[in-house]
Amino acid sequence: MDSMINAFTVDVEDWFHPQNLQSAIGQEGWSSCELRIVENTRRLLDVLERFKVEATFFVLGWVAERAPFLVREIDEAGHEIACHGYSHTLLTRMTADSFRSDLERALDVTSPLVGAPIIGYRAPTFTINRATMWAIDVLKDHGMVYDSSVYPIGCHPDYGMPDAPLSIYRHENSLIEVPLSCIEILGQCIPCGGGGYFRLFPYPVFKRMLKACNSAGRPVVFYLHPWEIDPDQPRVKIPPVKRFRHYLCLDKTLDRLQMLLKDFRFTSIRNLLRLQGVID
Repeated sequence: MDSMINAFTVDVEDWFHPQNLQSAIGQEGWSSCELRIVENTRRLLDVLERFKVEATFFVLGWVAERAPFLVREIDEAGHEIACHGYSHTLLTRMTADSFRSDLERALDVTSPLVGAPIIGYRAPTFTINRATMWAIDVLKDHGMVYDSSVYPIGCHPDYGMPDAPLSIYRHENSLIEVPLSCIEILGQCIPCGGGGYFRLFPYPVFKRMLKACNSAGRPVVFYLHPWEIDPDQPRVKIPPVKRFRHYLCLDKTLDRLQMLLKDFRFTSIRNLLRLQGVID
């Protein structure tokens, strides 16, 4: 196991929340979908407990409103609760005012369920970019200490900030940014933060990419969704590229996750920032 401590994060949203499925379901259809978030999140909690890993759970307010007991379970298990917004609306489709309302609604629903202040945020589909930098001041105004929404890549159609630093840094207003992990190959940033990339690359390749991050002195910021360990989730008709992204290797994720937790050390973002002396 490598000696560097990395960050393990979970975006707590159900199988029907990702952007890839919205053309087939849409927010108006969420209430009629089967809720699978509780069982899948509990499976993740069990794995993290087995490997003694503290993680950061970015909780969607929509989920917290419908399963408050689940948020309490995550908190009581010793993990950090952070914010993923309320409605899973991409920031690229919001204004500063609508984002503020969405954030406030999420915090109003989630904060009473946990024992510590919520200090971290992650945007749906990592949609903080150069066009949505107004969100940084809104986050700071609402007590956020860090954001973990920036993906320093330019190869994805929905997100990316290719000129952003690869390491943890501060925005002009002092908000800490904890970017998703990438490695540089021939001047290009290749994403290796988790999620679909974790399922796309063969595990030995993914492991080498994470080791490259650590060798460069950067802790890995890894993310996963509970639905990614659920190969039995309902299937919907979506375009081929989106179908590939969403359903690829769901039956292999749990085994790969356990290999990952054997090979690398992880903690929550909050604890990582404390260990680095960035926050108290």
